[in-house]
Amino acid sequence: MEYTRLGRGGVKVSRLVLGTMNFGPVTDEDEAHRIMDRALELGLNFFDTANIYGDAPNQGWTEEIIGRWLAANPAARDEIVLATKVYQVMGEGPNDRGLSAVHIRAQIEASLRRLQTDHIDLYQFHHVDRDVEWDEIWQAIDVLVQQGKVVYSGSSNFPGWMIARANEQAARRGGLGLISEQSIYSLVNRHIELEVIPAAEHYGLGIIPWGPLAGGLLAGVLGKTAETGRRSAPHIAEAAEKHRAQLERYEAMAADKGVSAANLGLAWLLHQPGVTGPIIGPRTLAQLDDAVGALDIVLDESELAELDALFPGPGGPAPEAYAW
Repeated sequence: MEYTRLGRGGVKVSRLVLGTMNFGPVTDEDEAHRIMDRALELGLNFFDTANIYGDAPNQGWTEEIIGRWLAANPAARDEIVLATKVYQVMGEGPNDRGLSAVHIRAQIEASLRRLQTDHIDLYQFHHVDRDVEWDEIWQAIDVLVQQGKVVYSGSSNFPGWMIARANEQAARRGGLGLISEQSIYSLVNRHIELEVIPAAEHYGLGIIPWGPLAGGLLAGVLGKTAETGRRSAPHIAEAAEKHRAQLERYEAMAADKGVSAANLGLAWLLHQPGVTGPIIGPRTLAQLDDAVGALDIVLDESELAELDALFPGPGGPAPEAYAW
Protein backbone atom coordinates (compact mmCIF):
# COMPACT_ATOMS: atom_id res chain seq x y z
CA MET A 1 0.00 0.00 0.00
CA GLU A 2 1.15 3.53 -0.74
CA TYR A 3 0.72 6.30 1.83
CA THR A 4 0.79 10.07 1.64
CA ARG A 5 0.15 13.03 3.91
CA LEU A 6 -3.41 14.28 4.06
CA GLY A 7 -2.95 17.76 2.66
CA ARG A 8 -0.70 19.83 4.89
CA GLY A 9 -1.61 17.66 7.88
CA GLY A 10 1.00 15.37 9.32
CA VAL A 11 -1.18 12.25 9.30
CA LYS A 12 -0.36 9.57 6.71
CA VAL A 13 -3.22 7.96 4.79
CA SER A 14 -3.50 5.26 2.15
CA ARG A 15 -3.81 6.42 -1.45
CA LEU A 16 -7.12 4.63 -1.74
CA VAL A 17 -9.94 5.60 0.60
CA LEU A 18 -12.48 3.03 1.77
CA GLY A 19 -15.90 4.52 1.15
CA THR A 20 -18.67 2.97 3.22
CA MET A 21 -21.86 4.46 1.77
CA ASN A 22 -22.99 1.02 0.56
CA PHE A 23 -22.73 -0.50 4.04
CA GLY A 24 -26.29 -1.22 5.14
CA PRO A 25 -28.48 -0.25 2.19
CA VAL A 26 -26.54 -2.41 -0.33
CA THR A 27 -23.93 -4.45 1.53
CA ASP A 28 -25.08 -6.42 4.56
CA GLU A 29 -23.27 -6.06 7.87
CA ASP A 30 -21.35 -9.33 7.73
CA GLU A 31 -19.93 -8.52 4.30
CA ALA A 32 -19.19 -4.96 5.38
CA HIS A 33 -17.18 -6.30 8.32
CA ARG A 34 -15.29 -8.65 6.01
CA ILE A 35 -14.50 -5.74 3.70
CA MET A 36 -13.11 -3.68 6.59
CA ASP A 37 -11.08 -6.65 7.82
CA ARG A 38 -9.61 -7.10 4.36
CA ALA A 39 -8.94 -3.38 3.98
CA LEU A 40 -6.76 -3.47 7.08
CA GLU A 41 -4.95 -6.57 5.80
CA LEU A 42 -4.19 -4.68 2.58
CA GLY A 43 -2.89 -1.66 4.52
CA LEU A 44 -5.81 0.57 3.54
CA ASN A 45 -6.11 2.80 6.61
CA PHE A 46 -8.38 5.67 5.50
CA PHE A 47 -12.09 4.94 6.16
CA ASP A 48 -14.71 7.47 5.08
CA THR A 49 -18.35 7.62 6.16
CA ALA A 50 -21.06 10.18 6.99
CA ASN A 51 -23.77 10.60 9.59
CA ILE A 52 -26.42 10.52 6.83
CA TYR A 53 -25.32 7.19 5.32
CA GLY A 54 -27.95 4.51 5.61
CA ASP A 55 -30.57 6.72 3.95
CA ALA A 56 -33.73 8.15 5.51
CA PRO A 57 -35.28 6.98 7.74
CA ASN A 58 -32.16 4.97 8.62
CA GLN A 59 -29.64 7.81 8.89
CA GLY A 60 -26.67 6.62 10.90
CA TRP A 61 -27.03 2.96 9.92
CA THR A 62 -23.63 2.88 8.25
CA GLU A 63 -21.89 4.46 11.22
CA GLU A 64 -23.52 1.86 13.47
CA ILE A 65 -22.16 -0.96 11.30
CA ILE A 66 -18.65 0.52 11.52
CA GLY A 67 -19.11 1.03 15.25
CA ARG A 68 -19.93 -2.62 15.84
CA TRP A 69 -16.87 -3.61 13.80
CA LEU A 70 -14.68 -1.31 15.90
CA ALA A 71 -16.18 -2.70 19.11
CA ALA A 72 -15.31 -6.22 17.96
CA ASN A 73 -11.81 -5.11 16.88
CA PRO A 74 -10.67 -2.50 19.41
CA ALA A 75 -7.06 -2.50 18.18
CA ALA A 76 -8.28 -1.45 14.73
CA ARG A 77 -9.24 2.04 15.94
CA ASP A 78 -5.60 3.09 16.25
CA GLU A 79 -4.79 1.61 12.84
CA ILE A 80 -7.30 3.63 10.84
CA VAL A 81 -7.87 7.28 10.06
CA LEU A 82 -11.63 7.60 10.56
CA ALA A 83 -13.55 10.30 8.71
CA THR A 84 -17.22 11.21 8.93
CA LYS A 85 -19.35 14.19 7.96
CA VAL A 86 -21.93 16.67 9.23
CA TYR A 87 -24.51 18.88 7.47
CA GLN A 88 -27.31 16.73 6.07
CA VAL A 89 -30.85 16.43 7.40
CA MET A 90 -30.87 14.12 10.42
CA GLY A 91 -34.36 14.78 11.81
CA GLU A 92 -37.51 16.82 11.48
CA GLY A 93 -36.57 19.73 13.74
CA PRO A 94 -35.45 23.15 12.48
CA ASN A 95 -31.93 22.60 13.86
CA ASP A 96 -31.49 19.07 12.53
CA ARG A 97 -29.37 20.08 9.55
CA GLY A 98 -26.64 22.51 8.51
CA LEU A 99 -23.50 23.77 10.19
CA SER A 100 -24.83 25.71 13.16
CA ALA A 101 -22.94 25.22 16.41
CA VAL A 102 -26.03 23.50 17.82
CA HIS A 103 -26.19 20.97 14.97
CA ILE A 104 -22.44 20.32 14.97
CA ARG A 105 -22.47 19.69 18.73
CA ALA A 106 -25.44 17.33 18.52
CA GLN A 107 -24.12 15.41 15.54
CA ILE A 108 -20.58 14.86 16.79
CA GLU A 109 -22.02 13.25 19.90
CA ALA A 110 -24.38 11.10 17.82
CA SER A 111 -21.59 10.01 15.44
CA LEU A 112 -19.24 9.15 18.31
CA ARG A 113 -21.97 7.07 19.92
CA ARG A 114 -22.81 5.19 16.72
CA LEU A 115 -19.16 4.67 15.79
CA GLN A 116 -18.33 3.57 19.35
CA THR A 117 -15.24 5.74 19.50
CA ASP A 118 -14.11 8.76 21.47
CA HIS A 119 -12.80 10.82 18.56
CA ILE A 120 -13.08 11.48 14.83
CA ASP A 121 -9.81 11.89 12.95
CA LEU A 122 -11.29 13.92 10.09
CA TYR A 123 -14.59 15.74 10.62
CA GLN A 124 -15.88 16.96 7.26
CA PHE A 125 -18.46 19.61 6.43
CA HIS A 126 -20.65 17.74 3.92
CA HIS A 127 -21.80 20.90 2.12
CA VAL A 128 -21.56 24.66 2.35
CA ASP A 129 -23.99 26.39 4.70
CA ARG A 130 -24.57 29.89 3.41
CA ASP A 131 -26.58 30.87 6.50
CA VAL A 132 -23.85 30.28 9.11
CA GLU A 133 -20.76 32.43 9.60
CA TRP A 134 -17.36 30.75 9.78
CA ASP A 135 -16.68 32.28 13.20
CA GLU A 136 -19.52 30.17 14.57
CA ILE A 137 -18.41 27.02 12.76
CA TRP A 138 -14.78 27.32 13.81
CA GLN A 139 -15.72 28.16 17.39
CA ALA A 140 -17.72 24.92 17.55
CA ILE A 141 -14.83 22.95 16.03
CA ASP A 142 -12.27 24.59 18.35
CA VAL A 143 -14.23 23.30 21.34
CA LEU A 144 -14.34 19.77 19.88
CA VAL A 145 -10.60 19.85 19.20
CA GLN A 146 -9.93 21.01 22.76
CA GLN A 147 -12.15 18.20 24.05
CA GLY A 148 -10.20 15.67 21.99
CA LYS A 149 -13.27 14.69 19.96
CA VAL A 150 -11.99 15.99 16.60
CA VAL A 151 -8.43 15.97 15.26
CA TYR A 152 -8.69 17.53 11.78
CA SER A 153 -11.40 19.29 9.77
CA GLY A 154 -12.17 18.91 6.08
CA SER A 155 -14.75 20.05 3.57
CA SER A 156 -16.84 18.29 0.96
CA ASN A 157 -18.54 19.74 -2.13
CA PHE A 158 -17.03 23.19 -1.50
CA PRO A 159 -16.33 25.71 -4.26
CA GLY A 160 -12.90 27.28 -4.37
CA TRP A 161 -14.07 30.59 -2.92
CA MET A 162 -15.54 28.87 0.15
CA ILE A 163 -12.31 26.97 0.77
CA ALA A 164 -10.53 30.34 0.73
CA ARG A 165 -13.07 31.97 3.02
CA ALA A 166 -13.02 29.10 5.52
CA ASN A 167 -9.24 28.94 5.74
CA GLU A 168 -8.70 32.69 5.88
CA GLN A 169 -11.13 32.91 8.79
CA ALA A 170 -9.45 29.95 10.52
CA ALA A 171 -6.06 31.64 10.11
CA ARG A 172 -7.37 34.85 11.68
CA ARG A 173 -8.47 32.76 14.67
CA GLY A 174 -5.10 31.02 14.87
CA GLY A 175 -6.56 27.69 13.75
CA LEU A 176 -5.41 25.03 11.31
CA GLY A 177 -8.52 25.25 9.12
CA LEU A 178 -9.43 22.71 6.45
CA ILE A 179 -6.86 20.10 5.44
CA SER A 180 -8.92 18.24 2.83
CA GLU A 181 -11.67 18.67 0.28
CA GLN A 182 -13.83 15.77 -0.86
CA SER A 183 -15.15 16.55 -4.35
CA ILE A 184 -16.80 14.80 -7.24
CA TYR A 185 -13.98 14.18 -9.70
CA SER A 186 -13.41 11.73 -12.54
CA LEU A 187 -12.39 11.66 -16.17
CA VAL A 188 -16.02 12.39 -17.01
CA ASN A 189 -16.41 15.26 -14.52
CA ARG A 190 -13.38 17.53 -14.28
CA HIS A 191 -15.01 20.81 -13.21
CA ILE A 192 -12.92 21.09 -10.05
CA GLU A 193 -9.79 21.64 -12.12
CA LEU A 194 -10.98 25.20 -12.74
CA GLU A 195 -10.93 26.60 -9.20
CA VAL A 196 -11.30 23.94 -6.49
CA ILE A 197 -7.99 22.19 -7.10
CA PRO A 198 -6.01 25.46 -7.39
CA ALA A 199 -7.60 26.69 -4.13
CA ALA A 200 -6.92 23.37 -2.41
CA GLU A 201 -3.30 23.36 -3.51
CA HIS A 202 -2.82 26.97 -2.38
CA TYR A 203 -4.23 26.30 1.10
CA GLY A 204 -2.69 22.86 1.48
CA LEU A 205 -5.81 20.70 1.21
CA GLY A 206 -5.63 17.14 -0.05
CA ILE A 207 -8.23 16.30 -2.70
CA ILE A 208 -10.34 13.21 -2.01
CA PRO A 209 -12.33 12.41 -5.17
CA TRP A 210 -15.76 10.86 -4.80
CA GLY A 211 -17.60 9.35 -7.75
CA PRO A 212 -14.22 8.42 -9.32
CA LEU A 213 -15.87 6.04 -11.81
CA ALA A 214 -18.77 8.36 -12.66
CA GLY A 215 -21.40 6.10 -11.18
CA GLY A 216 -20.04 3.06 -13.02
CA LEU A 217 -19.64 4.71 -16.42
CA LEU A 218 -15.87 4.23 -16.25
CA ALA A 219 -16.08 0.70 -14.86
CA GLY A 220 -16.31 -1.05 -18.22
CA VAL A 221 -19.98 -0.27 -18.65
CA LEU A 222 -20.11 -1.25 -22.34
CA GLY A 223 -18.94 -4.73 -21.48
CA LYS A 224 -21.16 -5.16 -18.44
CA THR A 225 -24.10 -7.49 -18.52
CA ALA A 226 -27.55 -6.50 -17.37
CA GLU A 227 -27.17 -8.65 -14.26
CA THR A 228 -24.68 -6.18 -12.79
CA GLY A 229 -27.42 -3.60 -12.58
CA ARG A 230 -25.11 -0.88 -13.90
CA ARG A 231 -25.68 -1.13 -17.66
CA SER A 232 -29.44 -1.52 -17.26
CA ALA A 233 -29.92 1.56 -15.05
CA PRO A 234 -31.68 4.15 -17.25
CA HIS A 235 -29.35 7.06 -16.45
CA ILE A 236 -26.24 4.91 -16.96
CA ALA A 237 -27.57 3.48 -20.22
CA GLU A 238 -28.30 7.01 -21.47
CA ALA A 239 -24.87 8.28 -20.46
CA ALA A 240 -23.19 5.23 -22.00
CA GLU A 241 -24.84 5.95 -25.33
CA LYS A 242 -23.93 9.62 -25.13
CA HIS A 243 -20.27 8.79 -24.52
CA ARG A 244 -20.15 5.53 -26.50
CA ALA A 245 -17.32 6.51 -28.85
CA GLN A 246 -15.18 7.74 -25.94
CA LEU A 247 -15.97 4.71 -23.81
CA GLU A 248 -15.17 2.27 -26.60
CA ARG A 249 -11.69 3.75 -26.92
CA TYR A 250 -11.31 3.99 -23.14
CA GLU A 251 -12.21 0.35 -22.56
CA ALA A 252 -9.93 -0.66 -25.43
CA MET A 253 -7.07 1.24 -23.76
CA ALA A 254 -7.68 -0.69 -20.55
CA ALA A 255 -7.77 -3.99 -22.40
CA ASP A 256 -4.56 -3.16 -24.30
CA LYS A 257 -2.86 -2.34 -21.01
CA GLY A 258 -4.16 -5.51 -19.39
CA VAL A 259 -6.04 -3.71 -16.61
CA SER A 260 -9.71 -3.29 -15.75
CA ALA A 261 -11.51 -0.20 -16.98
CA ALA A 262 -12.35 0.72 -13.39
CA ASN A 263 -8.71 0.59 -12.33
CA LEU A 264 -7.68 2.72 -15.30
CA GLY A 265 -10.06 5.43 -14.08
CA LEU A 266 -8.69 5.21 -10.54
CA ALA A 267 -5.11 5.24 -11.79
CA TRP A 268 -5.77 8.41 -13.79
CA LEU A 269 -6.91 10.16 -10.61
CA LEU A 270 -3.85 8.92 -8.73
CA HIS A 271 -1.72 10.68 -11.36
CA GLN A 272 -3.49 14.04 -10.94
CA PRO A 273 -1.89 16.88 -8.94
CA GLY A 274 -3.29 17.48 -5.48
CA VAL A 275 -5.11 14.16 -5.23
CA THR A 276 -4.62 12.33 -1.93
CA GLY A 277 -6.63 9.29 -2.99
CA PRO A 278 -9.97 8.48 -4.61
CA ILE A 279 -12.80 6.93 -2.64
CA ILE A 280 -13.61 3.37 -3.59
CA GLY A 281 -16.99 2.06 -2.50
CA PRO A 282 -16.79 -1.73 -2.76
CA ARG A 283 -20.07 -3.56 -2.39
CA THR A 284 -18.26 -6.90 -2.10
CA LEU A 285 -14.91 -8.25 -0.94
CA ALA A 286 -14.03 -9.11 -4.55
CA GLN A 287 -14.50 -5.49 -5.62
CA LEU A 288 -12.12 -4.33 -2.91
CA ASP A 289 -9.47 -6.84 -3.92
CA ASP A 290 -9.77 -5.73 -7.54
CA ALA A 291 -9.59 -2.00 -6.78
CA VAL A 292 -6.20 -2.11 -5.06
CA GLY A 293 -4.72 -3.11 -8.42
CA ALA A 294 -5.06 0.53 -9.45
CA LEU A 295 -2.07 1.36 -7.26
CA ASP A 296 0.21 -0.69 -9.51
CA ILE A 297 -0.77 1.06 -12.74
CA VAL A 298 1.74 3.53 -14.14
CA LEU A 299 0.53 5.82 -16.92
CA ASP A 300 3.15 7.42 -19.13
CA GLU A 301 2.85 10.86 -20.69
CA SER A 302 1.40 9.55 -23.94
CA GLU A 303 -1.27 7.55 -22.12
CA LEU A 304 -2.20 10.52 -19.94
CA ALA A 305 -2.38 12.69 -23.04
CA GLU A 306 -4.65 10.17 -24.77
CA LEU A 307 -7.00 10.05 -21.78
CA ASP A 308 -7.00 13.84 -21.66
CA ALA A 309 -7.96 13.96 -25.32
CA LEU A 310 -10.71 11.37 -24.83
CA PHE A 311 -12.22 13.15 -21.84
CA PRO A 312 -11.05 16.76 -22.08
CA GLY A 313 -11.20 18.87 -18.97
CA PRO A 314 -12.01 22.58 -18.74
CA GLY A 315 -8.59 23.49 -20.11
CA GLY A 316 -6.71 24.03 -16.87
CA PRO A 317 -7.23 26.43 -13.98
CA ALA A 318 -9.23 29.64 -14.14
CA PRO A 319 -8.94 32.17 -15.63
CA GLU A 320 -6.55 30.79 -18.25
CA ALA A 321 -9.04 28.04 -19.08
CA TYR A 322 -11.54 30.53 -20.44
CA ALA A 323 -9.63 33.79 -20.82
CA TRP A 324 -5.91 34.47 -21.15
